[in-house]
Amino acid sequence: MLDTASIPTRTPPASPEEPAVTDAPPAPPTTTGSIRTRGASPTGAIRTLGSNPATAPIMLHPGDSLSSGRRLLYVILLGALTALGPFTIDLYLPAFPVLEADFDTTAAAIQLTLTGTMIGFGLGQLIVGPLSDKVGRRLPLLSVTALHVLASVAAAFAPSLELLGIARVLMGAGAAAGGVVAAAIVRDLFGGRRLVVMLSRLALVSGVAPVLAPLVGSALLLVMPWRGVFVVLAIYGAVMLVSAIAFVPETLPPARRHERGATTVWQRYRSVFTDRVFIGVLIIGGMTFSGLFSYLSASSFLFQEMYAFSPQEYGVLFAVNSVGVVVGVQTAARLAARFGPQWVLAVSTSTLVVASVAIILADQLGLGLWGTIVPLFVFMTACGFTFPCVQVLALDRHGKAAGTAQSIIGATNFGVAGIISPLVGAIAAGSGITATTMASVMVGCAVVGVIALWAIVRPRTVEQLTP
Repeated sequence: MLDTASIPTRTPPASPEEPAVTDAPPAPPTTTGSIRTRGASPTGAIRTLGSNPATAPIMLHPGDSLSSGRRLLYVILLGALTALGPFTIDLYLPAFPVLEADFDTTAAAIQLTLTGTMIGFGLGQLIVGPLSDKVGRRLPLLSVTALHVLASVAAAFAPSLELLGIARVLMGAGAAAGGVVAAAIVRDLFGGRRLVVMLSRLALVSGVAPVLAPLVGSALLLVMPWRGVFVVLAIYGAVMLVSAIAFVPETLPPARRHERGATTVWQRYRSVFTDRVFIGVLIIGGMTFSGLFSYLSASSFLFQEMYAFSPQEYGVLFAVNSVGVVVGVQTAARLAARFGPQWVLAVSTSTLVVASVAIILADQLGLGLWGTIVPLFVFMTACGFTFPCVQVLALDRHGKAAGTAQSIIGATNFGVAGIISPLVGAIAAGSGITATTMASVMVGCAVVGVIALWAIVRPRTVEQLTP
């Protein structure tokens, strides 16, 4: 387990006659170990010593010294924490028609529980992110994940739609810590191109989890009522809580919580909101997620009612689309490291526009199911290309305020998506949800993303990533 607070820091002597001043007890003589060098990076460069210290490699970030096995453990654990949010939001989507019947209400009312969850998730991130920059990563993570477990139990036993809606808001807030703290921990440990690789793994989870969650939900509905889905989420949250207690270290030591320019919440917010590139990718990320969730919120009604899919066939469709997300995320990581994430975004945002327009044209031409699902697969693949590039451009520039930056990204993604995605139901009021009404919202979001890239981010002005 790596705790950056435990790595000794050595200040070089002012002259050969003066002894070095240390802030940790002297270590016994050895030919292996690590020391910090000043001014190498915000986290402190680490030189790993061997038989010849003069030729030993300098590791610019604490995570560079991790073994491949330890990095894999972090990918799995932090990925599972990141997935808690999307699973909380989407696992019950296949149960929408059942909920509508059980509570004797409308599809729009059921969609409001999804909106409440995403708003709770967004607000929770705005609290957890700055708090994790101030008091460290572990305390907010453990506290808020415990809230998720309690809210999931409440949702499982909710006697009315109103109480279910309240429980869903709290579940969203409780799931907020996973994604924010996971990305902040990665930024604490890594930088440059290795940050691209690690964030791409989390982006893979963030992109695939919303697609796989309904598939898992469909399978669960075969063996349990809809209330059982929330029991499963409570168990998932409890496992994550225990795992975080056992395996997640504190990667933000007290000394780094008070560095110049990142001492107060106001300073951290100002540092990110005065960054033009951050504002641009914030809009791109929010619009991409809004387009994705417009599809997610409408798809249950579109495919199960219009195309007569069973819950299991509906889940298979999501599984196929997840392949596109996986391909997009993994390919984007390689392309971003080579050409720059801003140029990957130039292609992916344009593809989002083309794919969503193609859905509308195919529906109007009467091309049927295949005319919808083929361009939809392309749209999902383009989402996979977009997600990691947004995170990299945002977090690589704000290591001192990683929690705050990630919380703003997450809150914008899910908050804006929670507001925009119900527009599909509003547009389709009285006539039913169709591929055209769903894609109309998707194309609007995609167009805003393209404008933000070229008018605000301006790819030619973005510097290349450092090693």
